[in-house]
Amino acid sequence: MAAAPTDRQPLLVNSDVISNDDNNNCNSASISTSSDITSSLSGGGDKEMAPVPGSSIHRSGSRPQLDLSGAAIQGNFEEKDPTILLPNQSDDISHLALDIGGSLIKLVYFSRHEDRLINNRRTKSVKEKFGLPTGIRRSYPILGGRLHFVKFETHKINECLDFINSKQLHRGGMDSLGWQSEVESNENAVIKATGGGAYRFADLFKEKLGVTIDKEDEMNCLVAGANFLLKAIRHEAFTHMEGHKEFVQIDQNDLFPYLLVNIGSGVSIIKVDGDGKFQRVSGTNVGGGTYWGLGRLLTKCKSFDELLELSQRGDNSNIDMLVGDIYGGLDYSKIGLSASTIASSFGKTISENKELGDYRPEDISLSLLRMISYNIGQIAYLNALRFGLKRIFFGGFFIRGHAYTMDTISFAVQFWSKGEAKAMFLRHEGFLGALGAFMSYEKHGLDDLMVHQLVERFPMGAPYTGGKIHGPPLGDLNEKISWMEKFVQKGTEITAPVPMAPPGTTGLGGFEVPSSKGDSLRSDASNLNVGVLHLVPTLEVFPLLADPKTYEPNTIDLLDRGELDYWFTVLSAHLPDLVDKAVASEGGTEDAKRRGDAFARAFSAHLARLMEEPAAYGKLGLANLLELREECLREFYFVDAYRSIKQRENEASLAVLPDLLLELDGMDEERRLLMLIEGVLAANIFDWGSRACVDLYHKGTIIEIYRMSRDKMHRPWRVDDFDVFKERMLGSGDKKPHPHKRALLFVDNSGADIVLGMLPLAREFLRRGTEVVLVANSLPALNDVTAMELPEIVAEASKSCDILRRAAVAGGLLVDAMISSQDSSVDNSSSVPLMVVENGCGSPCIDLRQVSSELAAAAKDADLIILEGMGRSLHTNYNAKFKCEALKLAMVKNQRLAEKLIKGNIYDCVCRYEPAS
Repeated sequence: MAAAPTDRQPLLVNSDVISNDDNNNCNSASISTSSDITSSLSGGGDKEMAPVPGSSIHRSGSRPQLDLSGAAIQGNFEEKDPTILLPNQSDDISHLALDIGGSLIKLVYFSRHEDRLINNRRTKSVKEKFGLPTGIRRSYPILGGRLHFVKFETHKINECLDFINSKQLHRGGMDSLGWQSEVESNENAVIKATGGGAYRFADLFKEKLGVTIDKEDEMNCLVAGANFLLKAIRHEAFTHMEGHKEFVQIDQNDLFPYLLVNIGSGVSIIKVDGDGKFQRVSGTNVGGGTYWGLGRLLTKCKSFDELLELSQRGDNSNIDMLVGDIYGGLDYSKIGLSASTIASSFGKTISENKELGDYRPEDISLSLLRMISYNIGQIAYLNALRFGLKRIFFGGFFIRGHAYTMDTISFAVQFWSKGEAKAMFLRHEGFLGALGAFMSYEKHGLDDLMVHQLVERFPMGAPYTGGKIHGPPLGDLNEKISWMEKFVQKGTEITAPVPMAPPGTTGLGGFEVPSSKGDSLRSDASNLNVGVLHLVPTLEVFPLLADPKTYEPNTIDLLDRGELDYWFTVLSAHLPDLVDKAVASEGGTEDAKRRGDAFARAFSAHLARLMEEPAAYGKLGLANLLELREECLREFYFVDAYRSIKQRENEASLAVLPDLLLELDGMDEERRLLMLIEGVLAANIFDWGSRACVDLYHKGTIIEIYRMSRDKMHRPWRVDDFDVFKERMLGSGDKKPHPHKRALLFVDNSGADIVLGMLPLAREFLRRGTEVVLVANSLPALNDVTAMELPEIVAEASKSCDILRRAAVAGGLLVDAMISSQDSSVDNSSSVPLMVVENGCGSPCIDLRQVSSELAAAAKDADLIILEGMGRSLHTNYNAKFKCEALKLAMVKNQRLAEKLIKGNIYDCVCRYEPAS
């Protein structure tokens, strides 16, 4: 459903309802997006209906500064309680804020990411080359910090206190020792809180944790939280009609004024005119508390969720009087009423001689839900009409992501507005107050945040720590034999590691698919620890995209149920092998086995959730699924599951590189260029992320795989633009080509792929006077090479190649101390540079709307892009158009992808050349 026109200002309606104390579906330590706003926000009497002037949030300097620069939700574009990452955080702190309602406590807390070692020489050189600030912090979003969202039932407040204490959140967190020691000596530690419980439990927090509650105004926090979400998060708002969810991008420059309608026990409607500028303009005492209260009396349900679940099986026509009941089954078309329109909620019971026990509880629950939801939707629209607003946003614990509730509210808004207004909902609907309290700390304001962006990822909350990485070394081979023969000897030593975990401890065992289906309320939703907002300051849109507004990275449409089923089957089938590699990478320890099993269960839970509700995490593409898998691995402390494999394959490939380069140098230009492209395509087969290639690894050695791949190189390829590319590179007849100024080479796998494929191609551009930038992952993903690993690979390759050595020195990858004395006479001043930049992600795919600042800077003078590998050039970006020339190279290693994308077969090759758009 498309967003409503923006010629009038948007309306935001946020809903939040109280849940009962016996809600067994609320896991006390789960990460979930539910929230309840206390009865102090409920509408009712005249006093509550009167407008309340807004005021700005008080700022407190009780803690070190939190650097919100670059906030970004990564990946989870719908989950109820996503978390946030802060990469530029310099103070070791762990802020905590709470919204303590009548039935739920909502926590928002910040945690640090542990910085990894970085190549300061490379980073400094790149920043100086591209005119970037020369700070030492990473430019990608994974590191820095995150905002987590957790809920507890209020009557279990001691569990909440234990959770805070176990993570030392009130003292700066376990990952913030400097701040912790400082706070321990200060008995006046303060944490921010809002909601009625901030007053009710203030003494308990002082007694149990030794901290003082700094109480923040509830409505101030509510508005601040809503402003934060709508301005900072790309996929926060969505429409929901007839079971279809569609995300809507909000223009933050066209946000105010809007209405924030909060459904707690009752409903408050707040008109927001700007940051800190608002007033309560309306409300009603018929809200979530009404539904739960009447439902408990009429159905004997023992929890709010049970009542909602009951409504899934109801038929309200057995209780409600419909238009068709009045007009003999006919519509009242003159005034636009269909026969199924409710004329009177519970009206049919008037004329029936039945007692309460004669009616099904399921029908009562549904009738009650529709009655209250319709009325809330109608009141919201009337206020929208009053202020000239067309878009309405709903959120809150009353909704809980419940599809039928959202559909009912949406129908009411559409009905009364005659289709001109849209009901919209928020993914973080339950955490507005807690977010507002969090932002009330000094330097947590929205203005500080807006210069950056938010990305959503898929963390799992792993409880374990990682172990050492082990791998048997390979000896050097110095025999004077051909590069292919040498590669044979090195390659025979590289086979798939023997699984370290005993049968039954990894894979999919132990996970039960949730019993609730389709549009039903998920009983296990609160148990999935997903949705972390990563605060990321330095991600940018790739400047060479021809049209960023229409750019869509994914080429596979997972809205197609057949595609969804297929790819989920592929990922599930690959999971046991992936777990084996991860466990083996850490020596097969008992701890690694436990973490491997936990990773498999967590990832399986995500897949099951997405099979049940494909839009649960936002607009779903194959890139999202692959990123989800990598985030899950990292969250369970498998930082680089394929590290030992990559090291051994790099060694085998580097040992034969000099012989390959010698062979290439003996060819004429035309034959050499073809050999180089063939080499990239053949070497791209070494991909541990492909099920077919994993099977090949298990059957043979890498040299056998490579030989099979070379046999596939006969032209024409399935997509074959080589001749056009050759003419651009070499010219034709008397027409001499001009060299490219700068080429960006997006590299893929370690081992033969980078060493025997992309490095020789990069070398060819260097010898033609083209600057070359190797673009690699910021974090590991399967056996993909990373920007941290590339300088060492280039340094080894440079030992036997003057072209690479001079370019590496010019690009800052090598320093004088790394160059032997015999090379001191070589003049490097005139060499074009070979550089390495990180792309800003840790996935086999890449979304060019979110790249590192150094890649964006490197792209500004580039006139050629080479995207290599299935993930970067087929799964994503195959249809992308660029302002400069582009070459997309890949061997297809998935039969389904081959059929869908290029009408071919597995192991077909793609060489797609595109001139500048």
